[in-house]
Amino acid sequence: MPDQHGFFGPYGGQLVPPHLKQAMDAITQAYAEITQRADFQQELASLYADYVGRPSPIFHADRLSRQLGGAQIHLKREDLNHTGAHKINHCLGEALLARFMGKKKVIAETGAGQHGVALATACALVGIPCEIHMGQVDIEKEHPNVTKMRILGCNLVAVTRGAATLKEAVDSAFEEYLNNPTDYFYAIGSVVGPHPFPMMVRDFQSIVGREAREQFLARHGRLPDYAAACVGGGSNAIGLFTAFLEDPAVTLVGVEPAGEGTDRAGRHAATLTMGHPGEIHGMKCYVLEDAPGTPAAVHSIASGLDYPGVGPQHSYLKDVGRVQYEAVTDQECLDAFMALSRTEGIIPALESAHAVAWAMRTAPTLPAGQHILVNLSGRGDKDADYVSQVLGL
Repeated sequence: MPDQHGFFGPYGGQLVPPHLKQAMDAITQAYAEITQRADFQQELASLYADYVGRPSPIFHADRLSRQLGGAQIHLKREDLNHTGAHKINHCLGEALLARFMGKKKVIAETGAGQHGVALATACALVGIPCEIHMGQVDIEKEHPNVTKMRILGCNLVAVTRGAATLKEAVDSAFEEYLNNPTDYFYAIGSVVGPHPFPMMVRDFQSIVGREAREQFLARHGRLPDYAAACVGGGSNAIGLFTAFLEDPAVTLVGVEPAGEGTDRAGRHAATLTMGHPGEIHGMKCYVLEDAPGTPAAVHSIASGLDYPGVGPQHSYLKDVGRVQYEAVTDQECLDAFMALSRTEGIIPALESAHAVAWAMRTAPTLPAGQHILVNLSGRGDKDADYVSQVLGL
């Protein structure tokens, strides 16, 4: 848990103006109150089971494992959730919290569109207007999710400034939130931003790891040797890792986007691999910067990972050595996307394919009796047309 000021070691906090700090403190107080209420916990548990379809299963990728040799690869199937990714886990919690606080509009950013779809879905369910800010580049790249958001009734704001991707979408959404933090609720889409969001989103996502730990033990009588997940902001990864943090025999691996190569400035988003401690979007964390206070341009083939910051808890876990962070290139991601699709009949999100790529790279180097658990955080419907275009399929 973070300290009372929202810090995980030296990372996190509330680096916001005084009037916005009041709004963050109100959210912290409301979150602490609502999570102690039995009716909230019962409603959320019911929605997870009957609306989302939890628990999500663990699938043994047997054919892929046999082709690679070495360790066995298992997939935590968050792609089977309603809306197609892990994002619905925290979006339901945030929407219920916004309703509890009497907010009149929920605002958010989205990169790949999965957070946008999940939040638009949750807001439709609880009856709160929803506004999603999305970079123009990502709107064109992730057209299926854009269509879903519009069908669900959200107001989609196209962001054309700068690189017109995730970082700019965050900036735009935050500016709109500042117009009326009393009546608006900013539903941050990852374990980033000012306290309490890194903690709160982590708590909602921790169901992934709790389920996975119980399921793996029940099936195999032991824990996996490795648990891996992709990391942009880091919500799906921290959701998986949280249940295993006290199990030193389980190696935790966060997989970042190396893009076109970590040696090419502006053409990757490997924040923990290549960045350094700094400040961005109301928190202290590892940041990719051109100069102090100036975030660097970033790139990833996966729209949900091209962010120059990262969750403060991930920054802390890197420093203390509990999680190792690796990087996977765009090409490795594409290769894994196609391999999983054609070997197991599972089309993964490009974000999730980064973790699959790391598992494919690592499994042959390990003994046959070892097990790798990958959080397959989302499905690839949104990416199918883009990948087809890139590969000329």
